[in-house]
Amino acid sequence: MKLRILGCSGGIGGNMRTTSMLLDHDVLIDAGTGVGDLSLAEMVAVDHVFVTHSHLDHIASIPFMLDSVGLMRDKPLIVHATAETIAILKQHLFNWLIWPDFSQIPSTLTPCLSYETIELGKTVNLGGRKITPIPANHVVPAVGFHLDSGNASLVFSGDTTTCDPMWTAINAIENLKYLLIETAFSNAELDLAIMSKHFCPSLLAKDIVKLKRDPQIFITHLKPGEVELTMQEISECITGSVPKMLQNGHVFEL
Repeated sequence: MKLRILGCSGGIGGNMRTTSMLLDHDVLIDAGTGVGDLSLAEMVAVDHVFVTHSHLDHIASIPFMLDSVGLMRDKPLIVHATAETIAILKQHLFNWLIWPDFSQIPSTLTPCLSYETIELGKTVNLGGRKITPIPANHVVPAVGFHLDSGNASLVFSGDTTTCDPMWTAINAIENLKYLLIETAFSNAELDLAIMSKHFCPSLLAKDIVKLKRDPQIFITHLKPGEVELTMQEISECITGSVPKMLQNGHVFEL
């Protein structure tokens, strides 16, 4: 398994792209603005999108990708998400008001888009690639994902704040190699972090002590304009091995 980071920023501007990751050639983990850097051929090859939650920075490219390559495909693009997230996508995005409903295009019998419901702790096996939703704590229904090749595992937290069930799930992974965890705000925005259910360095430092494994840790979802400050605060708040900043183009091999 290879996971390529297409976007990992908390915003856009210049070379910053919002959250999206390409697993091998055919699976997206979230579909933020980073998907727009893929070629048409690369987008056609994507058969699955696993969505952590419904916020725009994680789903923005799904409608554009369907509009660009949906009719080039010979089968639907499958969006894997919780029942709550699927309901939000149907009601607020693919509703003919914000965007056409591609589950009806070109027809309900041969749609460009279909949905598969995922549940916490229940693994989706795609040819030996195991993808398991894990708990997250955000302002909308949300999950993280555990990717397991059999040789090694990677966990992506998605958007979250302090979440004991998440750490319980992570600590149960014996072959954990990488942890990608969000920190959206600097410490000066502690109140906003609490209100919006994101981590800032001080909150992350209090929570990450619950981690009993020893993976390589990478920070994602940093806000534009606060990247250096937030990473500096993380280095000051967290003892031991200091997490690295996740960057576009990084490839993880499992």
